[in-house]
Amino acid sequence: MYDVVIIGGGVVGSSIAYHLTREGRAGRVCVVEPDPTYEFASTPRAVGGGRRLFSLPENIAMSRLSLDAYRDFEQVMAVGGEPAPVGFRRGGYLFLYPPEQAGVLELNFETQRSLGCPVELLDRDGLKRRFPSLGLDDVAGGCHSPEDGWVDPYSALLGFRRKAQSQGAVYLEDRVVGLEVSGRKVSAVSLEKGGRLGARAVVNAAGAWAPEICRMVGMRLPVEPLRRMAYYFETRAEIEPLPLTKDLSGLFFKPEGAGFVGGLPNMAEAAGFNFELDHGYFDRVVWPSLARRVPAFAAAKLQRGWAGLYDQNRLDGNAIIGPWTGGLENFHVACGFSGHGLMHAPAVGLAMCELLLDGRFSTIDLSRLGYQRVIDGTPLPEQGII
Repeated sequence: MYDVVIIGGGVVGSSIAYHLTREGRAGRVCVVEPDPTYEFASTPRAVGGGRRLFSLPENIAMSRLSLDAYRDFEQVMAVGGEPAPVGFRRGGYLFLYPPEQAGVLELNFETQRSLGCPVELLDRDGLKRRFPSLGLDDVAGGCHSPEDGWVDPYSALLGFRRKAQSQGAVYLEDRVVGLEVSGRKVSAVSLEKGGRLGARAVVNAAGAWAPEICRMVGMRLPVEPLRRMAYYFETRAEIEPLPLTKDLSGLFFKPEGAGFVGGLPNMAEAAGFNFELDHGYFDRVVWPSLARRVPAFAAAKLQRGWAGLYDQNRLDGNAIIGPWTGGLENFHVACGFSGHGLMHAPAVGLAMCELLLDGRFSTIDLSRLGYQRVIDGTPLPEQGII
């Protein structure tokens, strides 16, 4: 019998396991992960960004806590005196807005400043002076958060996993194929290899695979796997240091080694477990968009790329965190992050720990991100944020 069984050992599931075992109050914690190499897991295929540029206070608060956690990750996650480097780099973030979204930009900026975020509001001239390589013909202004940045995703995942294991979390290499129900609770988890785990509480942190788990107990989840491709390219042009830059089309790019990583997710693509890299998509869609945003990227040379999965919440693009309201009392979800799982994993791990051990959120109130909004059909979307 386990006190908590976590389905999914990616960065979110492993952060939950770490926080639950940190103080020793959780009892026995088990993480079920089918692939310890994480070959197709979303975390190692992420870009690794962390930013406070959101409109929802909950997302801003989670980012603030998580960025601090990644800043201190190397020491806090050390095991047996061996540090856990995560490559945290404060390269900054920049969101660009067209003229018709100038009001949203200013509103978001005021929200971020009111919550203590070190952000700068820049008009087109200010952007041109600060980042002369940018193409800004369609831009009215931008918000720059110089203290935000990025981490190495795989290192973050392994750091959480190793620390959780050192604190007593059990990781099982297996796949969940069924959930046994007794009354209004999940009583056990059935495994592909034939095992069975008794559970006092179950957390579905399976990311893009989370809907499959929810279907086992009839829980409706507006989450689906969505392919997201990233491309590494280089250019010989002299370009000033740039932050991780995004615009409202979804285009993004950030410095990486001797070049850049960038992409432009196709949010209208059919859902599915598709890991094929489309080189033609780079030529047709991504490269022209990059060249418009940074004219020097017209001479960029594609070196490689990869595809991973968003656990895309089609209701509103934000995470669903907490118990199955109106359903099984001890069945929780932490999924639907829509590309922000790594970014918010430290905060979500703490929040789920508080919820499971104390029955309430203490550090950050994430009640609005619960399942009730799915029942009510009331989305809680970001405004002017991709």
